[in-house]
Amino acid sequence: MAQGTLKVVLINAKGLENSGYLNKMDPYVILSYGGRTQSSKIASGNLDLHKQVNYLYFELNSGGADLTLKIMDSDCGTEDDCVGEATIPLEPVLEEGSVPTASYNVVKGQEFRGQIKLSLFFTHKAHDHGVAAQEESYGGWGESH
Repeated sequence: MAQGTLKVVLINAKGLENSGYLNKMDPYVILSYGGRTQSSKIASGNLDLHKQVNYLYFELNSGGADLTLKIMDSDCGTEDDCVGEATIPLEPVLEEGSVPTASYNVVKGQEFRGQIKLSLFFTHKAHDHGVAAQEESYGGWGESH
């Protein structure tokens, strides 16, 4: 298994059904990998997840070959609704360092529920603490907005 940092950039979702009857959908994403989970910020009232600067990082040392993504609809006063899930294969990004932005099918109970678009980037863990590691500590594209 590759060791390093996986960056997941959430861009948008389309074709998702609103689970609420009176309010707009307030989606957020729960990512799971190797027994760990992280949640994105809530994109209140729309499906453009990037408007909330939604990117998440995972340190990869071990775990599975896939990233699991669950789209939730935030509800006030009641339990959040699961809109659907997607499974993202990580082998291409681990080999290449990045993959083109792509859309992945969101399903619930094997029923198609829409798509989510995201980008993936992987940085291998530096084995020496020389110049390359020092350059990374001064910032880079991941820290600029």
